[in-house]
Amino acid sequence: MRPWNTSPQSALRYLLNEWDPIGVADEVRDEYDCMLAPLLGRLRGGASQSEIAEFLQRELEEHFGLDPLGQMPDVVAARVVAWWTSAGPAEGAASA
Repeated sequence: MRPWNTSPQSALRYLLNEWDPIGVADEVRDEYDCMLAPLLGRLRGGASQSEIAEFLQRELEEHFGLDPLGQMPDVVAARVVAWWTSAGPAEGAASA
């Protein structure tokens, strides 16, 4: 699957499943869907890479109960922001 040729939700799901901080994406493809709408909202609102990283870190700690240090939320935030920027405004404006 090529995330840049799909809907924003599918592309973001692909990136989150590739990250797979709890190691279940092969069996549970929608495990991280709880982060889709909040991330898309932040991206559409112009959130910075550091704001996205902070959100991911909080989700790891508070929602998934993980220590975020080994999970590299900053690296994933960079990938998410790079994808969002390359998708362009038309892609970003698609439905959430």
